[in-house]
Amino acid sequence: MGYTAGQTGACGQVRRLYDVLVIGGGHAGCEAALAAARIGADTLLVTGNLSQIAAMPCNCSIGGPAKAHLVSEIDALGGAMGRCIDATYTHIRVLNTTKGPAVRALRAQADKSLYGPAMKRIMEEQTGLSVFQAEVTHIAPPVTDVEFVVSTAEGATWEARRVVLATGTFLNGMIHIGEKSFSAGRAGEPASIPLPQCLAGLGVRTLRMKTGTVPRVYRDSVDTSSLRAAASDTADLRFAWDRVSRPMARPLPCWRTATTPRCHAIVRADIERSSLVSCRICGAGPRYCPSIEAKLLRFPDRDSHGVFLELEGVGTTEIYVQGTSNSLPVDVQIPMVNAIPGLERAVVSRPGYAVEYDVVSREHRSATMEIPILPGFYVAGQVNGSSGYEEAAAQGLVAGANAALSVSGHSPLQVRRDNSYIGVLVDDLTHTRGPEPYRILTSRVEARLSLSQDTAHARLSDLAYSRALVDDARRASVHDAMGRANGSVRRGPLARTSRRIASSRRDAQVYGPSRRLEESRSPAVPAKQRWPGALPLTSLPVKQEVRDLMANSRIEFVSDLASVAGLTPGDIAAIALFVERWRGDVSRETRLDDGDGGAETGG
Repeated sequence: MGYTAGQTGACGQVRRLYDVLVIGGGHAGCEAALAAARIGADTLLVTGNLSQIAAMPCNCSIGGPAKAHLVSEIDALGGAMGRCIDATYTHIRVLNTTKGPAVRALRAQADKSLYGPAMKRIMEEQTGLSVFQAEVTHIAPPVTDVEFVVSTAEGATWEARRVVLATGTFLNGMIHIGEKSFSAGRAGEPASIPLPQCLAGLGVRTLRMKTGTVPRVYRDSVDTSSLRAAASDTADLRFAWDRVSRPMARPLPCWRTATTPRCHAIVRADIERSSLVSCRICGAGPRYCPSIEAKLLRFPDRDSHGVFLELEGVGTTEIYVQGTSNSLPVDVQIPMVNAIPGLERAVVSRPGYAVEYDVVSREHRSATMEIPILPGFYVAGQVNGSSGYEEAAAQGLVAGANAALSVSGHSPLQVRRDNSYIGVLVDDLTHTRGPEPYRILTSRVEARLSLSQDTAHARLSDLAYSRALVDDARRASVHDAMGRANGSVRRGPLARTSRRIASSRRDAQVYGPSRRLEESRSPAVPAKQRWPGALPLTSLPVKQEVRDLMANSRIEFVSDLASVAGLTPGDIAAIALFVERWRGDVSRETRLDDGDGGAETGG
């Protein structure tokens, strides 16, 4: 609890044994350490900078479509992210209000100066958890099948029965700003160089990925009078089951603007100087959060892209220019920002940048987050190939819980694809082989009709209690609410009537693939049915991401879809059904021609 236990052996004088040792103090590491300690494991979290616990370097928001579902599910499993954002948000809204209840979601902007300290305080008060500031440089595998030995640059050494790696973007991290590149995990913090070398010695393969952040500007240099304000909702909104105290009474404003043809012309004139375009960056970036350069290259006919201006907190005037992530030189970023309406005289306080880093290779992933070739070693967060604070926190909770449960000899925490967004996240990371950082999307969730954000606690409370992640009081509170709602618990302004919840569950049973998914992850497709060579991939009712994956695979039979890296069960089912219908629409002669042989769709 706090730092006392963590200081034992800090200078190498005493080598302390821990049940679980977590490396990294980001969103994944925090939830991993808290989950392990809640279960009862003697836990130590080691991070390079205690002042940067749960830092928010990329943006200041939590939630949004699908991501909000993760936050509520983390809270249902006893995690801290929902409580932290509830206590520190400066702006909050319900998204997708014109759509069905299942996809409505909260999105909140955090006060960055308050969110990290709020998480740090929760960790300091958690029984069984110690936190220590140091740089981990070496991990020795168990020689007696019992303990790892973890060493730091400062000379501290610990033994641990289980280790959770949650290092974010720090493994061989490299920041890129135009023609300039330098070693760093994120701005102002050094990368981890010895640890990737250690992992290679343990047989853990890595690959490169990248992410990025946006320029910041000072509020007093922004003309907000010409901009459209995006007001915070006035309702009492929250992510967590339990209400928390809030130091802020009034929300902060944010504004909408957009890029212009002049802005695009400035970028295009020097786009070859971008680290991304000049191929200084080798790692794949997030498909669903592209840089401004990627937007212009991917959508050359568009003359405008949305931009949101979000204040980073009460104690600062810095504004986050969401939608302008880039790796351009500073002398291009400034005029680019000044070409956006409202920002004509804006003073840039920090440039945007891209960061490239090592992630654990995909063949090492498992449903428990344990690396199969290194029993007792778990991995979670961006180092596991995902993007986003929420995705990292969800993985961290699963990894930390399973590490602790493994020590005590209990069965692991296994969230299923049909009962949670976290289950979809873990299943996709385990089975898919997409080239870019993974992001949770509502469209990836086949059973989404029955997995709305406001039912997270009803779905996961018993599972959380069975693994000691929540206590008797929490479980009783949820069950009491379920009793009052005739078996369907709803928490917050996203709540629906019990009748609507029951209806959505019936819909999911009729139309969703959840029951089939329990039996097999891959939907049944006709055996040895040849792929129709005349069918253009552009006609398939799937995302362009899926078409790109198929274009680089040889598909001879429809059943080969199951082996295409990156396709989800929903993708496979949708494609198989479309092919079946397409065959019924073409002439008999075309069907016979297609039956002559397979077609190589690419690569």
